[in-house]
Amino acid sequence: MRLTRREFLKTVGLAGASVTAVAVGKRAPPRHAGDPGAGSHHWVMVIDLARCDGCGLCTQACNAMHMVPPGQEWIKVYRMQHDQVGGSYFFPRPCMQCDNPPCVNVCPVGASYKREDGLMLIDQDLCIGCRFCMAACPYSARYFNWAEPPHTPQELVQEYSVETNIPHRRGVVEKCLFCPALTRQGQLPACVTGCPMGAIFFGDEHEDAVTNGLGETVRFSEFVHKGAGHRHLEELGTEPRVWYLPPRRT
Repeated sequence: MRLTRREFLKTVGLAGASVTAVAVGKRAPPRHAGDPGAGSHHWVMVIDLARCDGCGLCTQACNAMHMVPPGQEWIKVYRMQHDQVGGSYFFPRPCMQCDNPPCVNVCPVGASYKREDGLMLIDQDLCIGCRFCMAACPYSARYFNWAEPPHTPQELVQEYSVETNIPHRRGVVEKCLFCPALTRQGQLPACVTGCPMGAIFFGDEHEDAVTNGLGETVRFSEFVHKGAGHRHLEELGTEPRVWYLPPRRT
């Protein structure tokens, strides 16, 4: 069953959402103060590997949106070689937003935490730079600022928020966030709209709907089931919230 883009945004409650500042507490409980309505959604991403042409525009869109420091790629596109799929294909890797996140289990100060809407966030006011979370992440989806990142005036005027990790700072961990600051404004994550092939779908599992940057909206459950969707390294028990459709159709 297909929905129009307008119907999708209306259904999941993205359209017209207001921007709300995040209040950072002194400790990191499972649900931070300043996360109003975090439990009303359960965000999920589906990446169609058969559509990905390796252009890297998703990475460029993410870098521009988040002013990502040099040397980091919050969504990294790998070229993969696999004889069973007829040669090489491309594999975009964002943070998997795991429901059983190893990074949370090893963080000694609660800086990495799982929100009720499925997002894995980092409170950099709490992060002590131990990098245990980086060692625990099986997806290599986290980055550490060894030095003070270069800044722009646009970045420095922004108040720090766990939903953006801006302004960037030295001695803390960063990663893909699924763009919660954009979803609050009724928009899709930057990587989704930045993909010209429409390979990246995003939506609310509660509403069973995902959409891409080309305006295609489908039922999440049917899309994953009929497309033989799988999750990367799901045998590790991390319960990722990112699904992949195979690079070749059978």
